Amino acid sequence: MNKLKGLAAGTVLGIIFGVALNYAFNIPEVQISHSTGECVKVVNFSESDKFTCDDLPSRYNHVWVK
Repeated sequence: MNKLKGLAAGTVLGIIFGVALNYAFNIPEVQISHSTGECVKVVNFSESDKFTCDDLPSRYNHVWVK
């Protein structure tokens, strides 16, 4: 019985971890100029995302660029 509980817990944790990774790798990347502090480009990893510098997403990966 303990092995079954461990297997079930491991499966649930694996699913949660997989969903978290999928979310983390699909949020847009906003490239910000290091010198001006302004948005240079938005990289949308998901085909359904259409974000731009004028329409930033509420959550994104912030990347400094030259």
